[in-house]
Amino acid sequence: MPELPEVEVVRRGLQCWVSGRTIAEVRVLHPRAVRRHLAGADDFAARLKGHSVGIARRRGKYLWLPLADTDSSILGHLGMSGQLLVQPEDAADEKHLRIRVSFDDSLGTELRFVDQRTFGGLSLHDNTPDGLPDAIAHIARDPLDPAFDDAAFHAALRLRRTTVKRALLDQSLISGVGNIYADEALWRARLHYERPTAGIAGARSAELLCHVRDVMNAALAAGGTSFDSLYVNVNGESGYFDRSLDAYGREDEPCRRCGTLIRRRPWMNRSSYFCPRCQRPPRLSRPSS
Repeated sequence: MPELPEVEVVRRGLQCWVSGRTIAEVRVLHPRAVRRHLAGADDFAARLKGHSVGIARRRGKYLWLPLADTDSSILGHLGMSGQLLVQPEDAADEKHLRIRVSFDDSLGTELRFVDQRTFGGLSLHDNTPDGLPDAIAHIARDPLDPAFDDAAFHAALRLRRTTVKRALLDQSLISGVGNIYADEALWRARLHYERPTAGIAGARSAELLCHVRDVMNAALAAGGTSFDSLYVNVNGESGYFDRSLDAYGREDEPCRRCGTLIRRRPWMNRSSYFCPRCQRPPRLSRPSS
């Protein structure tokens, strides 16, 4: 699943190649790609035609394109395999092309939504007064947002009766962090994924947040993380941050810090990667007699 860095790379591409253009026509080639637009494919296409695209925006793993002359936005979620590609109008159709957006100009390119597994999609939503599509108004700010409230995050973390990785993946607490970057930040912070949040002091929490930001900025600089051909930017190019991962996907490889073999454990239908020496598991409290 693409996380904040991957979605931000796509947003920057949309800002460069799509924002400011006027939509001439939308063709929905698979109804599942607009299933979150409850009025259906024909309504989705009709309501976009003739409107100009505003500044591409993102919160966490979601991105959206405001329709500059309305109070609504096209909300996009990439799911497991969604791709937003800017292609020449005469380029051959991709095998899993789901939506085609053409523009009223002479640039000769169009926007295509391609999705092999059809878990992602596009939909049209009204905006909140803050300019967010109403469907994601509950999503917290992400750690790269200048308005992210560090103090509120530290306080909320201590109050949660959960473990630290679950907290990092809670999109109502902090958005944009997924399995890959949670494992990477926890490795950098030397914290085990099952560490209870109630026992994490403010300074330790601040250190963890710094590591979350550092690993995401490093991933952004590398174009994101691509383990296969499913995640690409708008030009169809893969990111290469997978070469710099310290924990995720490195089972039985030596820890870059201490040399101990990285371990993988099943976790919430996913996997957690950690160094058993650098990230010691929390001690279980003994029951009172």
